[in-house]
Amino acid sequence: MIKNTGSKFIAWIDERYDLSPIRNLLQHKKVPAHKHSLWYYMGGVTLFLFLVQLFTGILLLLYYRPGEDSAYESVRFIITEVRFGWLIRNVHSWSANLLVFFAFVHMFSVFFSKAYEKPRELTWVTGFIILVFTLAFGFSGYLLPWNELAFFATKVGTDIVGVVPIIGEPLKTFLRGGEDVTGATLSRFFGIHVAILPAIFTVFLGLHLLFIQQQGMHEPDHFKNLPEEKKKYIPFFPDFALKDLLLWIVVFNLLIFLSLYFPWELGNKAEAFASAPAGIKPEWYFMFMFQSLKFLPAHILFLEGELVGVLFFGVAGFFWMIIPYIKIKNKPNWKIQPLTLIGIIVVAFIVIMTVVGYLI
Repeated sequence: MIKNTGSKFIAWIDERYDLSPIRNLLQHKKVPAHKHSLWYYMGGVTLFLFLVQLFTGILLLLYYRPGEDSAYESVRFIITEVRFGWLIRNVHSWSANLLVFFAFVHMFSVFFSKAYEKPRELTWVTGFIILVFTLAFGFSGYLLPWNELAFFATKVGTDIVGVVPIIGEPLKTFLRGGEDVTGATLSRFFGIHVAILPAIFTVFLGLHLLFIQQQGMHEPDHFKNLPEEKKKYIPFFPDFALKDLLLWIVVFNLLIFLSLYFPWELGNKAEAFASAPAGIKPEWYFMFMFQSLKFLPAHILFLEGELVGVLFFGVAGFFWMIIPYIKIKNKPNWKIQPLTLIGIIVVAFIVIMTVVGYLI
């Protein structure tokens, strides 16, 4: 009976909106099957974690009250009084960190498999922009509990923004809503986090998914060079979709485990006139940049060391975004090609500086 009801409903929809394009997609879309197929699933995991962020964020909004005198108290109310509020907050916090982690994994897997090459240049560009906005989500959301650590981390972060020539100081003042980090800053960050960033993020995510849908999954060189009869494909639906769903379940279980056994501490309420906690550090995904700036001398030639570092990361990020349009000739006798070597250096730099940042 349920099956007949479902069939009638689908027929009713199909009669009015023509579902044939969707049926054709599900029936004919195929995914290359090879030894590196695992990396195809990283984008799906990243999307899943974004959906978790969206769902848990909406639930938190039902009780969260932005304001210098209410933000901290509302978060404490959520984790102590609201039924399962502590779990929702922990899931939101941990999924944010896992989202950034899998976004980086997805980006580097695309880079090393050369999936950014023609005709997928814009897929790479939109993906990089999504990563930047993901980091912006992390930075803006970090202040919302209005605790001591977030307060001073935001102060340090916005000070770094102020170093940028010409636009730095106006941008810092805009982000803070004034000269210092105050309740106005909290209001700005709240608006950015729940309205501005989601709106822009959704546009680029839609474009990114559209490009992937139009062009299909990338086939690596070792797969392209195989004879046609040796190439293997699996149907996107149900084979690939079910495997993707299985990995989502695994990640969700990991997320619940972390949320139950490693709860996200609220800490002390922010006090503008209190001294900064000793050894204050940013979130792990900003650590490599933070630690790099600490290693720079006060002045490099006629420029401030911090300014040089900020400009370096800005320029490096721009070139990383347009890497599909940068042509570097491969070296026939090299075991590791120049672009691959650059990617290895970038990964090693991020990992080493992050580890050093936590050890020092």
